[in-house]
Order: sequence, then structure tokens, then C-alpha cells
Amino acid sequence: MGDGGKPLGVILAGGAGRRIGGGKPLVMLAGRPLIAHAIARLGPQCAALAINANDPAGLAALGVPVIADGVDGGQGPLSGILAAMDWAASQGAPRVLTAPVDTPFLPRDLSARLAEAHAPIALAATDDGVQGTCGLWDVGLRMALAQALADGRRKVSEFAMVQGAVTVRFDAADAFLNINTPDDLAAAKAMLGPR
Repeated sequence: MGDGGKPLGVILAGGAGRRIGGGKPLVMLAGRPLIAHAIARLGPQCAALAINANDPAGLAALGVPVIADGVDGGQGPLSGILAAMDWAASQGAPRVLTAPVDTPFLPRDLSARLAEAHAPIALAATDDGVQGTCGLWDVGLRMALAQALADGRRKVSEFAMVQGAVTVRFDAADAFLNINTPDDLAAAKAMLGPR
């Protein structure tokens, strides 16, 4: 696992972010880019972090490795999860924690709670449903995931459930707020309150 049993972590930042004007990792929230919020939330929970992004512009200066999808871009978050698994396997780690760049309020116990599930895949879930990209993944599933992508399958939760994923309930749905639009960004600013 790594440092004190902590997994490696990968922030999924490979999407185009069209609905928010592009460059989502660098969209500012409370004076810091979304990627900085993600690093602050996940960093303490992981032995080491990497960022999955197909356009590393502006990310290299963060001091965190940037890894691109190993398959053709545009295949969605599953290709980012495969890149995360590949990176973790190259580091000798058995599992990898993933979370999207656009969730700045992730639970500070996300990694520990998912690890308690003792499953090949553990995904966070709330009243809003399964948070498919917030998961702890066994890197031994890399070949199955690569095959799923080759077969044209793109749905994260569909792949995960076929592989025996379990869900771990989190009561604070706001912790998984995704910032996809300017309205979402305004909601996140309101959650933070006056600064």
C-alpha cells in the first residue's frame, strides 16, 4: 500500500471541462485552482499522488507527476482510471484511490472508509447515487479494464459492478459536489461562505 498502509492516489483531470469553459483543473475557487483543492483533500490520505491529465499545461508546476491516458484520449474517466492503475502498478502498489478534480469537498476519510470494504473495488455512494470515480481500485483489474475499453465500454459503474465492486455509504452528499458549470462553481463558493 505504501506509507502507513495508505494507497497511492490519482486525481482524474482528463476531461475537457467544456461546460465550465475548459481548463477545469485550473478553474479558480476561493483563490485557488480546483486542482489545489483536490491535492489538499487527497494528499494526506495517500502515500503519493499523481494527476491524470491529457493536457498537462499549467499542472507541471504543482510538483505532482502528471500521467496521460495510456489509450486514445476521449474515452472518458475509465481510461483515466486505467492510467491510474498502470501508474500505481509501476510503483509496486496493489491499489489506487481515484477522485475527480472537480470535487473540492471530498471527505477527509475517503481513503480509510473505502479501504475498510476489503473489496477489489470500493466506490463511494450517497443519496444521489454511486460516485463512480471516487473509488479504491485493485490494480490487478488492469487487463479487464483495458479489455472493457477495447470493447467500447465506457460506463465506470457498469465496469465496476461487473468486477464485484461494493459501495460505501457517505451521508454528506455535499462532499461529492461536482463542479461542472458556472452555477456549480457559484454553489461551491456559497458552501465556503465569505472569505
